[in-house]
Amino acid sequence: MEDWQLDFDWLRIQHLIKDQLGNDRLPDMNTVLILIGIQELGMPRKKWTKEEKQDLMHIGVCSLLSHDGYYEFIGRDEDGWPHFKQLRKVSAEGVDNQEKLLKAEAIKYFDVLAKENSW
Repeated sequence: MEDWQLDFDWLRIQHLIKDQLGNDRLPDMNTVLILIGIQELGMPRKKWTKEEKQDLMHIGVCSLLSHDGYYEFIGRDEDGWPHFKQLRKVSAEGVDNQEKLLKAEAIKYFDVLAKENSW
């Protein structure tokens, strides 16, 4: 995917999330990863601790990268939190390339979610 297309689609997803949540600002990558983590966890609530937010971002990253075979879902713990096993190292080198990879996967993730929920 070309950079302009990625930027366009990422902005589209940011607006979709902003509108669904009724926020005034576009979400950043961390917010998007937390939202994916909450969705995958399946236990929404109003307040999360700083540590829980970090765990939710990890769930978001692992969920997105599991589609390309980087991680594998291995089950849930006694509290219902999903756990993953890393299958291979992420091939994207550098922060910018890793963010591009996550953006591309998040776009796919929210496009599916939007279709399923008729957004």
